[in-house]
Amino acid sequence: MPAPAASRPPPLAPPQQGLWQGGPVSDQAPEYVRVNRANWDERAAAHAASPDYNVDDFVADPAHLSGVVRFDLPRLGDVTGLRAVHLQCHIGTDTLSLARLGARVTGLDFSPPALEQARMLARTTGSDTDFVESDVYGAPDVLPPGGFDLVYTGIGALCWLPDIRRWAAVVADLLRPGGRLFIREGHPMLWALDDERDDGVLAVDFPYFERPEPLVYTGGGTYVRTDAEFTHNTTHSWNHGLGEIIGALLDQGLRLTMLEEHQSVPWCALPGLMTVDDAGEWSLTERPERLAASYTLQAVKA
Repeated sequence: MPAPAASRPPPLAPPQQGLWQGGPVSDQAPEYVRVNRANWDERAAAHAASPDYNVDDFVADPAHLSGVVRFDLPRLGDVTGLRAVHLQCHIGTDTLSLARLGARVTGLDFSPPALEQARMLARTTGSDTDFVESDVYGAPDVLPPGGFDLVYTGIGALCWLPDIRRWAAVVADLLRPGGRLFIREGHPMLWALDDERDDGVLAVDFPYFERPEPLVYTGGGTYVRTDAEFTHNTTHSWNHGLGEIIGALLDQGLRLTMLEEHQSVPWCALPGLMTVDDAGEWSLTERPERLAASYTLQAVKA
């Protein structure tokens, strides 16, 4: 489960789009890629050690699945034998979960330390899941075009991408005809809320729609329990409206087959305002029906 975006101050300079075609991160990568990767690189080991990722449960129980994948089991359906790719896989817990459901999975991420943790988890649990290093926009350069029955993306992934149309083109490039995109993501309405208010008010303070410039945030810590301290604390993120996401997929020839909004997310997105249930999902404590906190979307390539 990648990190959710935190609340952010006013945006700074726009990303250097058009200078880089993706792949492993280098000095030629745009600033947002280099800044975000430094943040993720430093946190990978702490995430793997945190009880919130339940790595020990994967090792102890061959049937254990991540909470994110388990939440969507009724929607995911039978993935046995499907060739799947998990974009922005981080330390691989959702990736391994898909493999345990019978898919043949490749995880892709731009962070070498995160991939090191993912590969270690796969080895320790005896999984043959493989992992590839690349920024998501470079996925078609390192993975077979049209080679996948399923493209999977989990919580907290799209907010790190500046261009949702370019992401949709990557999805279309990777899917075979008839292949399926499956995504559960934080709702753009949630990303637009100020998560640092202490008065109980749900206040829209950040863009709902995609903007050319990133929202730049600097703050320590991370989204899981850990005693680790970090030095790379700046991130660049973007929101994408639900209509923008769906429209980008439709423009690439995909057909929307499911869209379900949920009142919950698998982390405490609004501290002091949310309550966790037995499945590890957080919803507003008071009148949770006020907020679409996440959504599940499926689309099929013609």
